[in-house]
Amino acid sequence: MTDYILRETKGTPGAPLVFTFHGTGGDETQFHSLAEQLWPGAQVVSPRGDVSENGMARYFRRTGEGVYDMEDLAKRRAAMAIFVRSKIEETGAQRVIALGYSNGANIAAAVAFENPDIFTDVIAMHPLIPWTPAPQPGLATTRWLITAGERDPICPAPLTKSLLDYLRAQDAEVTEHWHPGGHELVQSELAAIQANML
Repeated sequence: MTDYILRETKGTPGAPLVFTFHGTGGDETQFHSLAEQLWPGAQVVSPRGDVSENGMARYFRRTGEGVYDMEDLAKRRAAMAIFVRSKIEETGAQRVIALGYSNGANIAAAVAFENPDIFTDVIAMHPLIPWTPAPQPGLATTRWLITAGERDPICPAPLTKSLLDYLRAQDAEVTEHWHPGGHELVQSELAAIQANML
């Protein structure tokens, strides 16, 4: 199993288990405190991506903007799934939430596509899934919140809409939230999390 550099907050028995996944160049602190505030008493686990791109931490390699090394993604996705399952086993949590932004949203989604039982809730902020995932009926038991910018140059709106279509075709419970800007996170996205995922 990959030994991630991570930040971890022990939770109270029966509380949710929350994983946070940072964006490119972020680290384990990017969303950790936010998760603690959103889900008081939760066990929060924030692993740092173990790939370096020009000194910036990521969860898997890419060969260009929006062009993924799919072989590396498959390897890193499998390692992350093993790590997540180990924490689920350790805590016995019934509700398991993934909160990720950009590259972090992508690794969370990639893990869920292959392991539909692993997260009960996925909050994917500005995801970019430039491939069509295989049908996954197990996703019907999951809840998703997708947040995006209408003019995001990194995660184009048509690809976000394709992801939404895919999830709805799997009968997942999906909420979408758009803001008029680009790749930046804005306050309304936090409000969408509070309205839909607490």
